[in-house]
This record gives sequence, C-alpha cells and structure tokens, in this order.
Amino acid sequence: MRRRTPRYRDDRRSSIACVMGDMDMVRPLEMAGIRCAPVALPGAPAHFSRVTCRGVKGVDHWSRPEELVKRLLEFACRQQVPPVLFYQTDGDLLVASRYREQLQPDFRLVVPESELVEDLVDKWRFQRLSERLDLGAPRARRVDPASELPPELDLPFPLIAKPLSRKPEWLAVEDEAKAIRIDDSTALRDLWQRMARHNLCLLLQELVPGGEERIESYHAYVDASGETAAEFTGRKIRTFPPEYGHSTAVQTTHAADVTERGRLVLKRIGLRGVAKVDFKRGPDGRLHLLEVNPRFTLWHYVGALAGVNIPATVYADLVGAARPGPGPVADGITWCYPWPDRRAARAAGISLRDWLPFALKADAKSVIRWDDPLPFVLGKIWPRLARGPLAAGLHRPRG
Repeated sequence: MRRRTPRYRDDRRSSIACVMGDMDMVRPLEMAGIRCAPVALPGAPAHFSRVTCRGVKGVDHWSRPEELVKRLLEFACRQQVPPVLFYQTDGDLLVASRYREQLQPDFRLVVPESELVEDLVDKWRFQRLSERLDLGAPRARRVDPASELPPELDLPFPLIAKPLSRKPEWLAVEDEAKAIRIDDSTALRDLWQRMARHNLCLLLQELVPGGEERIESYHAYVDASGETAAEFTGRKIRTFPPEYGHSTAVQTTHAADVTERGRLVLKRIGLRGVAKVDFKRGPDGRLHLLEVNPRFTLWHYVGALAGVNIPATVYADLVGAARPGPGPVADGITWCYPWPDRRAARAAGISLRDWLPFALKADAKSVIRWDDPLPFVLGKIWPRLARGPLAAGLHRPRG
C-alpha cells in the first residue's frame, strides 16, 4: 500500500495515544493528561467521551486486519508526530504484532517479540511453552473433534475445555463463558459432537478447584533493558457467568507470592512489554499458572487509581519523557462493570441491597463516570432505546 510519509515536529508532548480499546483503556491515559483517539467500531462509547478526540472507525480485527492497518496508517499520516499505539484485545494485539513493520515508524509502540506473541495467544503453543520452561501450568492435551474420536485421556476428570484462541467462532458454541467444565466421559462425548459440528480444536486441561475469586494476577511493564518499570497485583471478585466468565468486579492486592511468581514467569519467557499473568490459587494455597496476556487490559484503569499507571509509563518511554513518579500501591482499589456485576452477584445469591453499596463505592466503574456521561448515555443507553434491548447487547471489557 502506498502512503504519504508524514512530517513530524520534534514535540514530545504532542504525541496522541491511539487507543485500540475501550473506556477502561482511555481512563488511565486521561489521568496522566495524555490526549486519546479511540480506534473502535462506530457507536462505541469511547467515540462520545469528552476526553477523546476524533479517532479511527474500527473494523473487525479478525476478518479485516489489513483494512484496519490501512485506517491506522491514514490516521497517523494526519498527525504531526507519530502517535503511540495501545492495544487491548487479543485481536488488536495480533494486528500490532503481525503488522508491526508496516505500522512503524508511523506509530510508536511496545509489543513483545512476534514469536512470543504467537506462543502466548495460542493456548496449545502456550501449553508447550509452559512445559518447556517449567512455568507451572496445569497439564493439558490438544484435541480436534472434527477429525478424531474422543481419546483415552491421561488426565483426571473434571477437566475444562478451552478454545485455542479467542476467535469469534467460539461464540457459536459458548456465547458468554471462556471455557466449559467437563465432569465425566459422558459430558466429554456430548461436547465432542458440538465441537465437531463447528470444526473447533480444543485444549482439554486439568481443572484447578475453586471459584473465579481464586484467580489472582500479576500486571507488569518490562522495558527494553529488561527492567520491571511498573507492577502491581490483583484478584477477581466476580465474573459473569460465575464459572469461566468475564470479569465484572476486581480489586488490587498486595500479594508477595503472586509478584514473585509473576516476575519469574516473565523472566523465563523473556518478555519485553506489558503483560498480565493469571494464576489460580488452589485449595492448598499453591499458585497454578493459567495464561499470560501480553497486552493492555481493563486492569490498567484500577491499577492507575491504585498508584501504578502502566499505560502512562509506556507512553513516557516511547516519547522520551520522564516516567510517572513511583509511589506506594494502594490495596483494595475496586473496579466493577455494574450491569453484568449485578447479574454475577445475583447468581452468587447476593441481594440487591447487599450488592448496591459495593457498586456505588467502587473506585472505578466501566463506562460510567458522572463528569463524562456521554459514553454511557450515547454508547449504551441510546442504542437500547433506539433499537431495543436485545439488539444493543452488552460490551465486555477484556481482562
């Protein structure tokens, strides 16, 4: 594709943050006084915020990645200095990684080495990486229901079945949960038939007992020299669905063992960039590695409120500015996505009276903020009024 080479002023403070993500990605950048241009589908809440400027009308990153790259480069060519690119979902991450040579030098971005990105996004490749480097992920097997019969497994039930990647095809099988529990061989045969019809390969993995509230995470930015420039830990409070669902309420923590294990995992895989390392704490207190997401997440909003602004630190490094001053990390800073969290709380047997004080007191709420109401009003309420409640759907923050 032919494109004009832009002329940039040497003005470090004028680089705009080009955000492939939602309002939870915009908020920490706004807190640092960084201008943001959203890259989102038309009608997305981020397009209506008072803290964002005109951005890029996004397209599906799975089916039209080249069109998305073209629109990004057209946006970059209109800027006086290279924008800083942020990516929040697996699809956005893969676009940034696979098209990095085309995006640079028109964009400034931090993204891990391309082979490592592929190893971390694909769950079977990650499983093999974990076994090779002794990272501590539960045992697992890759299966292809469309081309083979259910195998004799050397893994004990119950198991969990996961798609190899977070592509839209999974939604045809399970439109809300990230994984499916398999309690016995009968359940495995039933699932096998469903997966064969959709031609989906799976990862069957040993189940770590306990609810989603036992998932704890390490969040870090490792700079080009290998220094950990920023880090914090957190845990999930609730998800929806209650099992293997998307986060609806989270909080920061002070967990020394999570920090230690997270640092070790990132050191062993040689990551340079941002990452979220998920563990599940077993009944015996041991931490079991679930996954490593080498991208920005909704957690960076609550982390910034707790005193560790990872997106702002990355931005500072890319534009050559001073990093945000280090400070103590606040424990117990909370984030919630109110409507799905109400459903999650109700499923957990929590009454509206008991849940409402938590939601009102949460330090951060996805999309909603009283001094910036339009993302919620025009991005959420208006579509429901205009097209009906079933047509609007609910946006799911990633992380």
